Amino acid sequence: MTKILFIGDIVGYIGREAVKKILPTLIRKHKPNLVIANAENLAHGKGVTEVTLKEMQKAGVNYFTSGNHIFSRKNFADILDNKDFNILRPANYPEQMAGMGEKVINISQKKVLLVNLIGRVFLKENFDCPFKKFDKIFKKYYDKVDIIIVDFHAEATSEKKAFAFYADGRANIIIGTHTHIQTSDEQVLPAGSAYITDVGAVATKNSVLGVDSDVIIKSFLDQINYPHEMPRVGECEFNAIIIGIDKKTNEVKNINRIQEIVTIK
Repeated sequence: MTKILFIGDIVGYIGREAVKKILPTLIRKHKPNLVIANAENLAHGKGVTEVTLKEMQKAGVNYFTSGNHIFSRKNFADILDNKDFNILRPANYPEQMAGMGEKVINISQKKVLLVNLIGRVFLKENFDCPFKKFDKIFKKYYDKVDIIIVDFHAEATSEKKAFAFYADGRANIIIGTHTHIQTSDEQVLPAGSAYITDVGAVATKNSVLGVDSDVIIKSFLDQINYPHEMPRVGECEFNAIIIGIDKKTNEVKNINRIQEIVTIK
């Protein structure tokens, strides 16, 4: 069985510390062939740094996907263009953007295509159509790889679900990210793709998507976007999924949610 472990959006210091505590145990237990995590919120909730990426690589993450927040820091181009960090940005951003949106990974005599896409509903940017972009990527690689994994980074559950049925049978694994709340709809779709609307996040449990709840409440009451504060200690929720794929047929055999709570002091 080929096993893929995908970790939800890692949010700030507390999220990174939770990954350090939990991931090594999960690796020993499940023995995944590939560990992927969404990293767009890695450095204090927005973007990444070299230090935070190296922390997560040391903890056991092999590859990173991202989303719109990956461009929040000034040196994003240097990081996205650095092949040592194994990080993707959404493929349907303009082609001239730094980095890449898909990557072929060799694991256990298998070629795995990892694709990062971003949705368009409720997002202000004018991205290329993720559905059509997937078509182009699939046409380029379908006969060259064994397994295709898509991180579909989007706000709307409707867009995620529609994309899942659109790509069903072509992508082996379709994972929704960005909204930080783990959904309980993990399933194998009619044509064989493993799917979950949102894998969730690794973030403070008693928070609003990883941000201090008092700050967010005040923002709603005052209609002002106050600076986000990320709690550094307390209970942290770790959300991920583990997918099993038949080694001979490359068919999805199972998809299971992981949700653990760890206290960071």
